[in-house]
Amino acid sequence: MPEPTADSADPPQEDDPEPPEIDLPSDAFDAVLDALAERDPGDPLRFEGFSVARGKETDDESDGENPPGDYVLADGDRPTRLSERELHAALSERAPAVTDWYVFERVVGEFGPRRAFLRWLEDADGATVAARYAALAEGIERAWGELRITATVTDRGERRYDVRHADDAGVPVDELDAYDDPLDARDLVTFDEKGRYRPLKTAPSLAGGWVFPDLGPRDAYEAVETIYPATVANWHREREGELDVTHWREAMERQSGIYGVIKTWDRGEGYEHVNWVAEACCDDSQCLKRREWEYDDETDLDVDGGDGVFPCREPCSVVVSAARKWTRLESEVPRTYEFELTPSEKEQVEDIIDAVADGRTDEIREADTKEGANRYRARFLRAKLFDDEGNLGGVPTDPDEEDEE
Repeated sequence: MPEPTADSADPPQEDDPEPPEIDLPSDAFDAVLDALAERDPGDPLRFEGFSVARGKETDDESDGENPPGDYVLADGDRPTRLSERELHAALSERAPAVTDWYVFERVVGEFGPRRAFLRWLEDADGATVAARYAALAEGIERAWGELRITATVTDRGERRYDVRHADDAGVPVDELDAYDDPLDARDLVTFDEKGRYRPLKTAPSLAGGWVFPDLGPRDAYEAVETIYPATVANWHREREGELDVTHWREAMERQSGIYGVIKTWDRGEGYEHVNWVAEACCDDSQCLKRREWEYDDETDLDVDGGDGVFPCREPCSVVVSAARKWTRLESEVPRTYEFELTPSEKEQVEDIIDAVADGRTDEIREADTKEGANRYRARFLRAKLFDDEGNLGGVPTDPDEEDEE
């Protein structure tokens, strides 16, 4: 029976950079032996550019050029029989490829969201081992929401990860609060930098000043999923073509109790209402997810879904809660109010609404009275236009109730 041949898939390229020196760990070598023991003789275990199999017994135990051995290494045109000691030496010479196999097959484990994400971090499905190890020696950086994740490799082929806020990229570790337990991230995501509670974990309001400087593969994945729950899982489902999207109308049909009122918000103009909801809540400035849900299976929303790397598969609890409030507010009967405003005052009201909606009020300096949303200008407008009861232009919100009194 023919001996196994070298794996020709993704072989090293001639122009690949020189990878760093890697010492083959005993755990990685033992894992290779265990994997071979689970295979039939001649069934190859494939690495990048070569393969290894347990040797087969033959009638002619030696042909002079290919002496008998416990294992067969196929690297190029001709297989070579090796003893266990010789196999260890051969794999040590190919330590980058062996440790790469070991990291993903044994340390990370079965294929799924975790493995796909960690491979994505270092472009493991697009670059050769030599190219990746050379890049890992310098540090491969990836963005995930507001996170900056840097993957590196040790001289034993082990992966280490630095996870921090993107705003802290380049800041020395000793100038940040360092953590080693990924579950500590639960406290880091609770409040924004002003101490305000963050009801939406994917809002672009993650506070910085911290770092997980030296995480292994499993802990790095756990930290990311703690900071941005379910984002890796949904990203993986989308890559596999298995993302199950629940559109607006279907999601609202499932609402009950106090949220059941949202189902009444579809009286012909409901489509326009949902566009307003998406524009208010799902813009990149408000949420880092990329909205994949639409009005229904056949009707897209006019509002762009955003550019986030991870998808949003259904209206979240923040959107549903806000929509419930807006459903009640929009059920009010419109009235006509008459105010007198100068052109500059009208523009100032527009500036104030824009600044609040975009979260820019803290950026407007108190001395900059050219800005319509400047605090002193807003106070001047209030002093001029509000009466003692706080009515704009002296016009009551419910004039009928005023008359009854």
